[in-house]
Amino acid sequence: MKPKDTFFQRKLSLNCRGKIIDLSTPKVMGILNITPDSFFDGGLYTTEKEVKKQVEKMLIDGADIVDIGAYSSRPNAKHISAKEEKERMIPTLSFLVKEFPQAIFSVDTFRASIAKQAIETGAHIINDISGGSMDDKMFKTIAELNVPYILMHMQGTPQNMQENPSYDDIVYDISSYFSRKVKELRALGVNDIVLDSGFGFGKNHEHNYELLRRLEELDLFELPMLVGVSRKSMIYKYLDILPQESLNATTAINTMALLKGANLLRVHDVKEAAEVVKIITLA
Repeated sequence: MKPKDTFFQRKLSLNCRGKIIDLSTPKVMGILNITPDSFFDGGLYTTEKEVKKQVEKMLIDGADIVDIGAYSSRPNAKHISAKEEKERMIPTLSFLVKEFPQAIFSVDTFRASIAKQAIETGAHIINDISGGSMDDKMFKTIAELNVPYILMHMQGTPQNMQENPSYDDIVYDISSYFSRKVKELRALGVNDIVLDSGFGFGKNHEHNYELLRRLEELDLFELPMLVGVSRKSMIYKYLDILPQESLNATTAINTMALLKGANLLRVHDVKEAAEVVKIITLA
């Protein structure tokens, strides 16, 4: 049930450098990891030919946004320098912007310097797993760039987030976090904010599924919600299967997330997610 009291007026559109995304109908964000060690698709897209083929497929399959990641944020991932992240990200992004000029690209980074260079190169959205906590220049940079910002909740860092995550009440704790962060962003003049509760980021199995059950409580903020559960360990470890076998369960959770108010699905498998959106909006 939707809470009666809200902090902000409902806003379900994003201004992506003049391209408007209407999130009143849920949208699909396709994942493009250009990393060697991401948990599901690391090392698959390292050449321009491979990258182009995958992005083309995602767009044909129905991706509204392509999210590019050059820093692996899986649990216990190796921490790389800003220089290495930049060397992976910027040439690939520059190539894709030229190849697909009508596409909307999001960049998955927690570094303000990478965010700035990415937007200058042609990206439209910044997706920050750390919610500004791993780079204190990020919020100011987003305000100066005047682009949509995906604000994610994470407890800890990718290197330690799964050691011993703990919450008094996971939804209340995440809500408090969002309340504080959104106020900071609003004070700086950031207009377009998407909330991502961060499934699998500093959360154990029980935390993830309690968060899923209570996801609609985060509608308190009247802001768009992104859900990213695609092939994550909360699925494949629970079912005792491989990530490669977890598409069916991912689809089930994506369906639940949409029914609970999600506006954006971040996925590896675009076609299947786009089909879920079509069925949910029809029903």
